[in-house]
Amino acid sequence: MNDRETMTGPSEITAVAAAVRAGDESAFSALAERHRRELLVHCYRMLGSFHDAEDAVQDALLRAWRYRESLKDGAPLRPWLYRVATNACFDAIARDPRRSALAAQTASDAPEGAAPGPSEVAWLQPFPDARLESPAPRDSEPEAVVLSRENIELAFLTMIQLLTPQQRAALILRDVLGWSAQETADLLETSVAAANSALQRARASMRTRLLKPKAEWPSGVDATAAERELLQKYVAACEQPDLAGFASLIREDAVQRMPPQPEIWVGREAIFRLMVDGGFGTEEFGRLRCVTTRTNRQPAVACYVLREGDTTYQAMAVDVLRIEEGMISEIVTFGPEVFASLGLPSTLESP
Repeated sequence: MNDRETMTGPSEITAVAAAVRAGDESAFSALAERHRRELLVHCYRMLGSFHDAEDAVQDALLRAWRYRESLKDGAPLRPWLYRVATNACFDAIARDPRRSALAAQTASDAPEGAAPGPSEVAWLQPFPDARLESPAPRDSEPEAVVLSRENIELAFLTMIQLLTPQQRAALILRDVLGWSAQETADLLETSVAAANSALQRARASMRTRLLKPKAEWPSGVDATAAERELLQKYVAACEQPDLAGFASLIREDAVQRMPPQPEIWVGREAIFRLMVDGGFGTEEFGRLRCVTTRTNRQPAVACYVLREGDTTYQAMAVDVLRIEEGMISEIVTFGPEVFASLGLPSTLESP
């Protein structure tokens, strides 16, 4: 589906114009609110943080009413809202010293030091799958384009944070949402040539950074059943605990990251060393209980820990798993601060 085929319909254009003419903020807000979900996904791609994306969307919807006169009479609402939301994201990036510093480093052509990498995306957060699902799908929502798995996974989200904000927006609008060069240039308030240049730079950067497309499971395997079995084994290895059990699940070249920590552990042995050094399996570490969930269209395991003296299991970490050919190739671990946004309880009762 092409995003241009799902632009705001004539009835909404008429309703928006009427609300603006009447100064009816409630009516205008109700129309804009219909697009909140897809704007949230867009802002998440731009910012890489679920909480920051929620703030950006709220800011964008407030701006939409404040600057409603900039919506030309008869123009569709949806692309204009994307413009407002994109500008809200640009401002959020400029206000954040970490993001603005990374953007400046990425924009520089000077070959000073190593190119920025995933460890510098300290603000990365998971996006709950439950918020990707529309409670009442409408023809005006480009489901297949906005929510395809490949462009919401953590690997993709991490790598596009390493583009400049303009390049990132151009890539999302053109290659993810399917907008035309002219539509992208209009949104970015630049020329078609400049928008195309930003897109080409973004594509070139992504070719060198992004992981190659993966085969999640061998041909002929029931992916749903195989994933369920793998998750059951992962949970069992966590709860028993059983380091040897992990050996059959994790690839030898697997990678683990723990945003916002900058460290990246490469290789099964390094990951196991991290677990052992952290006390995994010892009495001091405590006992684990796990709950499976999904974020970013990927399987995830939420771990709760019961330490000596506790009466309930406390939220500890969420492991988001990347699966390649039936084995775990990447574990991205987030702390207890993401449990609420993923709809997970902060504690579990001890049996």
